[in-house]
Amino acid sequence: MALEAVKRIDALFDIEREINGLAADQRLERRRRDSLPLVDDLQAWLQTERSKLSRSSPVAEAIDYMPKRWDGFTSFLKDGRICLTNNAAERALRGFALGRKSWLFAGSDRSADRAAFMATLIMTAKLNDIDPQAWLADVLARIADTPITRLEQLLPWNWKSLAADAQAA
Repeated sequence: MALEAVKRIDALFDIEREINGLAADQRLERRRRDSLPLVDDLQAWLQTERSKLSRSSPVAEAIDYMPKRWDGFTSFLKDGRICLTNNAAERALRGFALGRKSWLFAGSDRSADRAAFMATLIMTAKLNDIDPQAWLADVLARIADTPITRLEQLLPWNWKSLAADAQAA
């Protein structure tokens, strides 16, 4: 049963390897065409297999894990920017994990919260192929004059620098 589950999930990763490097809208289209039927089959298969197992089965515990997190698992089918795994996020945070002892003495809980907030901003910019220093400098210069209805334009995935905006105009 476990081998069958791995085979089904591997088929999804095969599709992801094929579409790696495509634009988000192209990935989404392929996922809806190719991955969605596999995900639907996986869900039905999990329900069928689960009904055959007793509550105390170790495999039942593993199967029960998936439906509880189904919305998170299937989010890659709704947005082409989302990866099937969180490997990129984990790699981005690796430096912080390696420097854990240095971060242990941030000074206070408030300082640690601010450091985590800044790390999130920097990593989000990097994951969107944006120079974090240029992005932060530009956003900090513009945020006070930006209407609340247009703040989303300053998010890393929507951001265009003032220089790019001036060239576009």
